Amino acid sequence: MASAPGAVGPGTPADAAQAYRTTVDLPGGTFRMGNEDDEANAGDAEGPVREVTVAPFAVDAYAVTNARFAAFVAATGHRTDAERFGWSYVFAKFLPGAVRKISPRPDATPWWCGVAGARWDAPEGPGSGLEGRWDHPAVHLSWADAAAFCAWDGGRLPTEAEWEYAARGGLDQARYPWGDELTPGGTHRCNIWQGTFPVKNTADDGYAGTAPVHAYQPNGYGLFNVAGNVWEWTADTWHPDQPGLRAMRGGSYLCHASYCNRYRVAARTANTPDSTTGNLGFRVVRACADGVARS
Repeated sequence: MASAPGAVGPGTPADAAQAYRTTVDLPGGTFRMGNEDDEANAGDAEGPVREVTVAPFAVDAYAVTNARFAAFVAATGHRTDAERFGWSYVFAKFLPGAVRKISPRPDATPWWCGVAGARWDAPEGPGSGLEGRWDHPAVHLSWADAAAFCAWDGGRLPTEAEWEYAARGGLDQARYPWGDELTPGGTHRCNIWQGTFPVKNTADDGYAGTAPVHAYQPNGYGLFNVAGNVWEWTADTWHPDQPGLRAMRGGSYLCHASYCNRYRVAARTANTPDSTTGNLGFRVVRACADGVARS
């Protein structure tokens, strides 16, 4: 089966489940949220730029890994929505031709295939697995799956304001978590699409699919991969007039300037809470250990 290349992480699932659990305490405060420059996506309600205050909170430095989600499933017997539905969306180029041929595709986004049997532990469907990807973000998870993990782990999903405050890493109105240049000094700082979407991905950043959650440099608060790699669910609904949609942040390995310029820190998009895809995960926030965050 065709697969998304990725680095090999810790040797066993048990090892990996103990790794990448770092939590960062943030002091909270007032920051300028949103964006209204010429890169803002029309209709996404990124703006106006406004001052927003968040209380102190703690956030995981990494998105939840396959290993951590496996530990959750082992402890609780949780059955994901993709398992209940019997299928999930997989990027077409990760699939062999025979599977692409029989898998339905949405008219608006034909690069996605609805693959029978695709799920968190079989990311490209039957025959695929997590070997070498225990330290990659868990995907094919619905909003309910993410919320269930957070509750078991003693936390919750972040609000959009918390997510953006954390992702900015202390920078004011920077385009990306590290500044305004996408590739400062020619260095890739996130996992997004390079080349011509959706025909050719040169993978110049090192990955065609998901990257390990510890890939690239962290932002100023020590958070990894808050731009690109996988979309992350938030607690918030998309818009008061559309309560059936949940907001997602961060962009993914399929984002490209020509199609989905949403790996900017203020960018946002939405999905139905039961949606599951191969580029959608989450991270956990929680109360600070002593109720007072440290900067």
